[in-house]
Amino acid sequence: MNSPYAAVALLAVLLLPVAAPAQTVLDEWATATPPPAPQLKDVRIDPKKTVLIIADFNKKSCTPEGRPRCATALPKIRAFLAVARARGMLVVHFYNTVMTPDDIAIAPAPGETVLQGPINKFFGNDLASTLKTRGIDTVVLTGTSANGAVLFTSAGAVLLGFKVIVPVDGMPADGPYQEQFVAWELTKAPTLSDGATLTRWDKISF
Repeated sequence: MNSPYAAVALLAVLLLPVAAPAQTVLDEWATATPPPAPQLKDVRIDPKKTVLIIADFNKKSCTPEGRPRCATALPKIRAFLAVARARGMLVVHFYNTVMTPDDIAIAPAPGETVLQGPINKFFGNDLASTLKTRGIDTVVLTGTSANGAVLFTSAGAVLLGFKVIVPVDGMPADGPYQEQFVAWELTKAPTLSDGATLTRWDKISF
């Protein structure tokens, strides 16, 4: 026969207040506020030790009608590219797995390297070893989308020991939220922020 004391103990347990389930970011989504905008830095580069990587600009979609933020970024990228070429800087073009070389919106010059790559452009190729053999230790990275090729290639490059420079006006995405998130990650994320510098095209000098 059960003890009356056991019954009382069970009743006490049943009457204990039930803890509310822990909140997730989805529960707090509407209350999240963005942090202050990061400060852009002036950068001076040595063209002999720097590579310009241009990633995934697709002329089929990077248009005022299709992806206006992408189309708006192209003139400044082309202007910096002209200066980089004049300075003898190495330039590497990437197209993603749903593109062909003919889709590249910023045309490679004769002799410039053109590669197909996944979301991290240093994955599945010997680019890192080729750059290091040439004494290159810095990557200037421009690409679309910010939350795709730019973020993951930046992380890949930093983990491989490169310094990464990302112009905020050279990482267009489908909307400002993605660009905002990546700007924050580049300046605040562990490890990544130690090797990445957020800047603007007109703040890069030679």
